[in-house]
Amino acid sequence: MKIMILGGSGFVGSHLARRLSRDGHAISVVTRHPNGARHLAIVPRVQIRHFDPYDVDRLDAELADHDALINLVGILNESGRDGAGFRRAHIELVEIAIKACNAAGVTRMIQMSALNAGQGISHYLLTRGEGEQRVRDSGLDWTIFRPSTIFGPDDSFLDRFAGLLAISPVLPLARADAKFAPVYVGDVVEAFARALEDRASHGQTYELCGAETLTLRQVVEWVAHQRNMRRLVIALPDALGRVQGKVFDFVPGKPFSSDNFKSLLLDSVCNGNGFDSLGIEPWGMREKATEWLNHTGHGRQARYQRFRERFGRSGGRA
Repeated sequence: MKIMILGGSGFVGSHLARRLSRDGHAISVVTRHPNGARHLAIVPRVQIRHFDPYDVDRLDAELADHDALINLVGILNESGRDGAGFRRAHIELVEIAIKACNAAGVTRMIQMSALNAGQGISHYLLTRGEGEQRVRDSGLDWTIFRPSTIFGPDDSFLDRFAGLLAISPVLPLARADAKFAPVYVGDVVEAFARALEDRASHGQTYELCGAETLTLRQVVEWVAHQRNMRRLVIALPDALGRVQGKVFDFVPGKPFSSDNFKSLLLDSVCNGNGFDSLGIEPWGMREKATEWLNHTGHGRQARYQRFRERFGRSGGRA
């Protein structure tokens, strides 16, 4: 198959492009920032397409010779605070993608969403739910995935907490008792790969959860333990957690926000795990993430160095 991926240069998209390439599919990764997709240029059968996916006419033309569209675009925070950024990413782009599919004659679409989409009071979850509804009403052969928080090497979940713990001996934590079922990125892309050509997945919404359920506090304390850091994690009452979110609304990069706080009011756990339907046995976070978290070095460069050393190419003279 020839597959176009929107959001294909990001964390999940990079893993998915490699996985689908191994299956022999031809992959078009759409990006407005080609430098951010350079790491995929060496992947067989992956082509980087440099254009704005919000340009519906260009998307129509580029999609014309494809068999399927996968939309992974999503944001955890917006630059403002009124929900406009979330609406643009989670609703407007979905509408554009559907129009492009109809114009190009592409009937297969897979949409990345999130657990609790359409529930609660956060802009993130509410716009995710509206985006899902647009897909359901599209008339396409759609599949929707709703993962819990996704983890993996260089993610924005475990690595974010590792970074915060590295610079502070005390970590005040909002919604410390919120529950997650962290899901391994490799399991998520396996679900996409299996559903892609499975007609039984058409019209289905799959919730994806890892093998264990943890509170946010347990996740953070486990990360600290893996990195051999003695840290004090303080659970904030909700009143202070809301204040923390509002303060971080104005911090560059928004490591936390008031909208994140609102999302955490709902536990990110599955009612029914879609992995079972797809024949996948998911990893648990604490059994899988030790592969990269418990090293003294971490990040892309550290893993590359360990790879070189393993094969005797550490850069020293013979």
